[in-house]
Amino acid sequence: MNPLIEFQPTVHQSLPFHLILPEHFMPAAIHWIEVSRNRHSDIVANPKEPTFANTLVELEFASRELDIVSSCFYNLNSAETNAEIQSIARELSPLLTEFSNETVLNESLFLKIKQVWDYRAAESLTSEQLRLLQETYEGYVRNGALLQGKDRESLKELSATLSKTSLAFGENVLKETQIFEFYTEKKSDLEGLPDDVIEQAELLAREKSRIGYVLDLDMPTYISVLKYAEREELREIFYRAYATRGAKPNEYNNQEIVSTIVNERLAKAKLLGFNSHAELTLSKRMAQKPETVLRFLDDLKKLAKPAAEREINDVSNFALKNGAHLPIKPWDFSFWAEKLKKVILDLDDALLKPYFKLENVLDGAFQVAHKLFGLSFVQNIDISVYHDDVDAYEVFDDKGNFVSVFYADFFPRTGKRAGAWMTSYRNMFVFQEQAFRPHISIVCNFTKPTSTTPSLLTFNEVTTLFHEFGHALHGMMAQGTYPSLTGTNVYWDFVELPSQILENWCYQPESLKLFARHYLTGEMLPEEYIDRIKSSQQFLEAYMTLRQLNFGYLDMAWHNATIPFSGSIAEFERSATADTQLFDPVEGIISSTAFSHIFQGGYSAGYYSYKWAEVLDADAFERFEQEGIFNEVVAEDFAKILSSGGTIPPDKLFETFRGRAPKVDALLRRAGIAN
Repeated sequence: MNPLIEFQPTVHQSLPFHLILPEHFMPAAIHWIEVSRNRHSDIVANPKEPTFANTLVELEFASRELDIVSSCFYNLNSAETNAEIQSIARELSPLLTEFSNETVLNESLFLKIKQVWDYRAAESLTSEQLRLLQETYEGYVRNGALLQGKDRESLKELSATLSKTSLAFGENVLKETQIFEFYTEKKSDLEGLPDDVIEQAELLAREKSRIGYVLDLDMPTYISVLKYAEREELREIFYRAYATRGAKPNEYNNQEIVSTIVNERLAKAKLLGFNSHAELTLSKRMAQKPETVLRFLDDLKKLAKPAAEREINDVSNFALKNGAHLPIKPWDFSFWAEKLKKVILDLDDALLKPYFKLENVLDGAFQVAHKLFGLSFVQNIDISVYHDDVDAYEVFDDKGNFVSVFYADFFPRTGKRAGAWMTSYRNMFVFQEQAFRPHISIVCNFTKPTSTTPSLLTFNEVTTLFHEFGHALHGMMAQGTYPSLTGTNVYWDFVELPSQILENWCYQPESLKLFARHYLTGEMLPEEYIDRIKSSQQFLEAYMTLRQLNFGYLDMAWHNATIPFSGSIAEFERSATADTQLFDPVEGIISSTAFSHIFQGGYSAGYYSYKWAEVLDADAFERFEQEGIFNEVVAEDFAKILSSGGTIPPDKLFETFRGRAPKVDALLRRAGIAN
C-alpha cells in the first residue's frame, strides 16, 4: 500500500508521515502525473464550447493529488533530507519539469484557455474567476504557449537543465554546511561563547565519541561565534568556512552551476521575448520593470549609505579604542558591534535570552494571533509528523471553526538546510462544494535545549520566529476557491508584507508583556529592557539596510544581464556590489555560490522584495501604532490582506487598508535615516 496513492483517513486529511517512505514518492508521482494527464486530455476532448467551468476549473484541479505529493517531497528535501531523498530528487525533478512543460506547451489545451479568455465578456465571471482566468492565460503565454517548433524544444531543454542545476546547487550548499566542524579539547578556545552554545558543543563531541568540544556550522552556532568568540582566529575560521560555501576547490563547488543557471535563465527569457530574466520575472511583480527596482535600490542607497558609513566608523573607532587593529575585518564587525551595543544600550543577547524561552515566544506569537484575529492553537499529538522535533497544532477561529493544521519545526539537524522558512503542504481551496483548509509549516534553526537549559532565543531569533509565523498566518487564514490564488500565492514583492509586519509586535511593550518572562524566575521582562529593545530597532539599521541593498544589487546584476556570463564570479561580484561594499574584499570569499535565495529558492530578480515589503510593512504598521496595536477594526482590515491571497491585486489590497498608495516615509522614520 502506497499512502501517497491510497490516501488514508487522518486528522483533517493531514499527511500520514509515519507511513510515508522515500520509495513511495516516485510511484506516486508517476501515478498522479498519468491521472493529471488524462484529466487534461478530457478537457481537450470535451466537444462542448470551452467555458470557465469546463476548462479553467477543470484545469485548476487536474493535478491536485500530484501537488500534494510534490509539496510533501520537496518540503522533506529541505527539512529532513538524506542521500536517498536527494537521489530521488534528481530523478523526480526532471519528471515534474517535463510534465509541467508538457502542460503549458499543450497547444490544444492552450487554445481552449485562449478561447475562454477571448470571450470572457460573454460569461458573468466573478472578480476571483476573472483573476484566475487572467493569471492562467498570462502564465501560459509567459511559459511559452505561443512558441513553435525548435523554440518549444529549446524551452523544454532549458527548463530541464534549470531544474537539475537548482537541485545540485542546494545539495552542494547543504553538504558544505554539514561537513564543517571545529574541534578543540580546550574550553579556553571557546572563550566568550554563551554557556548553552558551549554545552551544545560538548554534547556534540560526545555524540561523535570525542573528548572536548565540537562546533558545527548551523546558524545559531555561526552567529554566536561571530558575535561572542573572544578569539579572532576562531571568528575568522567560521567566517571563511561560511562565506566560501560552494566556492572551495572541491566536489561541492557551485561556480560552474551559477554560470549555468544565470545563462540558462537568460536564454529562456529571450526565447519568451524578454531582454533579461529580470524583465521576465518582474512583469508579474508589483515593481513590473527592472528600472523600477534599480531606481528603488538607488533611492534607498542615497539615504542609507552615508548613515551606514557613519555607523561602520563608530564601530571601528570603538574597536580601535579597545585594542583592535584597523581596518576592521568582516569577521570582527559583529563582535565589536555587539560590544558597542552593550555600551550604548546596555543590551546584549546574554541579558535578553533568559526572557525568551522558545516555548514562551511561540505562545506569545499564538497570543498575538488570538488578540488580532481570534485564532487559537491546540497541539494535537494524533497528527502525524516527519520528525520527533516537530509539533503539530490544530488552529481554530473565535467561533470554534477549524482553520488550519500548523506544524512547527525549530531545531537544526543533519539533513535540514540552514535558515528559516514557511511552507505549505496544502493550500486552501474549495472543491466540489467542500472547503479544504490549509496545512502550513514553519521551519527554523534555533539552539536546541540541553539537559540543563531550555532553548533560549536571541532577540533576532524572536523576530525570526514572528517573521515566519506572519507568513504562516497568511497561509492559514486563506479564503478562496482556487488553490493557485490562495494564501501566499501573491506577487513575490508583496509576499513579505505579512511576515515583516508581524516582527513589529516584538518591539511593542503591550505584546512583549504577553510572553517575555525569565525562564527560571518567571519575572517579566523589565520595563527598562523593553525601552532598550525599542531603541535597538535603529541600532546599525543603516548598515543592515546597505547590506540588504548589496544583495539586491548582486541579484539584479546576475538577472538583469542581457548577454551570457563568462569569466570570474568573484570579479563579477566585486563589480556588481562595489558601491555597497561594506569591507575590503577578502580573497576567496564569494556570496553567489551559496546565495540560495536566488539560485535555489524563488527570489531570483526578487531579493529587492525584502526592502520593498519593508516599505509596505512600516507604512501599514503606522496605522496600528496610530489606532492601537491590537485595535479590532485595524486588525479586521488587515485580515482582509491575509485572507485574500492573490484573488485581489496587491496594490488594491494595500490601498484599501491604508486608504492610499504606500509611502517610504514610515520606513525611513523607523530606521532613523529619514534625514
